[in-house]
Amino acid sequence: MKPPSLSPLAETLPDSVPFVGPETQERARGKGFMARLGANESLFGPSPAAFAAMQRAARDVWMYGDAESYDLRHALAAHHGIGFDNIVVGEGIDALLGTLVRLMVAEGDRVVTSDGAYPTFNYHVAGMGGQLEKVPYTDDREDPAALVARARAVGARLIYLSNPDNPMGTWHDAPTIAAMIDSLPDNCLLCLDEAYIEMAPQGTAPAFDCDDPRVIRMRTFSKAYGMAGARIGYAVGAAHMVRAFNKLRNHFGVNRIAQAGALAALADDAYLADVLGKIEAAKARIAEIGRANGLVPLPSATNFVTLDCGRDGDYARALVAALAAEDIFVRMPFAAPQNRCIRISAGPDDALNALAAALPRALDKVK
Repeated sequence: MKPPSLSPLAETLPDSVPFVGPETQERARGKGFMARLGANESLFGPSPAAFAAMQRAARDVWMYGDAESYDLRHALAAHHGIGFDNIVVGEGIDALLGTLVRLMVAEGDRVVTSDGAYPTFNYHVAGMGGQLEKVPYTDDREDPAALVARARAVGARLIYLSNPDNPMGTWHDAPTIAAMIDSLPDNCLLCLDEAYIEMAPQGTAPAFDCDDPRVIRMRTFSKAYGMAGARIGYAVGAAHMVRAFNKLRNHFGVNRIAQAGALAALADDAYLADVLGKIEAAKARIAEIGRANGLVPLPSATNFVTLDCGRDGDYARALVAALAAEDIFVRMPFAAPQNRCIRISAGPDDALNALAAALPRALDKVK
């Protein structure tokens, strides 16, 4: 009997996922990590109000979630001073990226990104048969002008830029992003991933212009709001683009527990401000730990610090493994020359104390 075959495109794709999760690593190790500092989650957790709202909503989990995320979209519209019809909610930015790529990219279409930028975006493009065009970072920052130039040269349909950037933590100011949007070639959409925008300095995000069809902006409750496991985020764009998501999105993919938690988290400004203060203090501590061990912290507008190890990718990879052997989970950039670095998420004192104790031992192992 001949088994059913996959599509020709699926047959060409690797049987892999963009990231190996910490749980997978823990199973392979046979034990858990002491400090989980590699996934850029918020170790400070969600707002108590959000937690309580999710507990209450759990009683109604027998019902599907609201397919329109009506209450949350109205709250987001009021929060940002934009229209209800300019917002679509999805199962985190990852799912929204997947839907966007399906909407914009046909097999063979060119898509521009930075070499070493968020790999899940690349995963979605490959899954649609798109052709990735990768532009190098410049001084550890994504290069908006170079991204636009490459898009113009190859006739790209889509450009991806994260601001602030993952994995380096660097950022561009609002005028730079606005100039990038104004220079986009015809028939090319900018996907602006703003997952870390709550941690960024004032003046990083341009004002919303929901009449501009050239850009769609992605935001999430995973980072500053501490709800990564709930899988909920949103995109902001021109109304016609937001409506287009309804052609393909998983309409019942955002469960009612996540919607309730996000709604309560959005309203708890005091808790968000407290967490942002803790993140800044934790980043200062990570930078101090790095410098004490001969590593150079890069400026960061995110909830993590990228430490320059001063060597190459093999050295940084060995250091990540040595830290794992010390029960500390961290990650590193994928592409050279950024892969000379390791990336460490902000966390509470107990996690950072464990890091401070483990890092000198790990460095001794990789000399």
